[in-house]
Amino acid sequence: MAITRVVALCLVSFAFLVSVMEGVQVTITNNCDYTVWPGSQANQGSPQLSKTGFELASKKTESVDVPAAWSGKFWARTGCSNNNGVFSCATADCGNHVECGGAGEATPASLMEFTVDTNGDHDTYDVSNVDGFNIPSSITPQGGTGTCKIASCPANINAACPSDLQFKGSDGSVVGCKSACVQYGKPEYCCAAPDHNTPATCPPSNYSQFFSKQCPNAYSYAYDDNKGTFTCSKPTSYAIKLCP
Repeated sequence: MAITRVVALCLVSFAFLVSVMEGVQVTITNNCDYTVWPGSQANQGSPQLSKTGFELASKKTESVDVPAAWSGKFWARTGCSNNNGVFSCATADCGNHVECGGAGEATPASLMEFTVDTNGDHDTYDVSNVDGFNIPSSITPQGGTGTCKIASCPANINAACPSDLQFKGSDGSVVGCKSACVQYGKPEYCCAAPDHNTPATCPPSNYSQFFSKQCPNAYSYAYDDNKGTFTCSKPTSYAIKLCP
């Protein structure tokens, strides 16, 4: 009987460890009418994913496994090409490589940020325009319990971007919309120390309110937590949609 109990306890412990280590799958679907190149970067203390950059044609889907206890971000590069062996993108480039390999994105870029809990009890996720905007996007948890709402920025902010925030491509078209922090670098826009690094000392600006009006369910500036952060417990996967 004692051996049977030990075996049973071992099996339960092993099953728990497997469930902890499984993490979730993130599926990225490109609903845009053009090709994009998704990229990812893990935060400090989390491993880089097995795929940190790839090409994704219009109407195609690709999946990436995300381990438990992981935090990091995804984004989509646009207008990419390979000229004379040099890969580059009009927006959100990560150092002239298809695979970002730990490199971050050039701004402006729409970000899809995740913190996957150790055992899935309290995942957090958001769509962020804090570093500007380049492509509409959304995150939808699959399954799970709790609020588990859709984080999204479905609007094409580029079409309404204020003239001083416009980021233009080589043909003169607006391919991105910079945040005021990216454009001006002022502490009151970036919520930076020493005088603007709390919610009380860094309220929304006219610029962040523009982003918030365009996409109410996305971060518009650093302290937009009440509107921008979403939570879900034990989702089976996440669906990222580009041009949802």
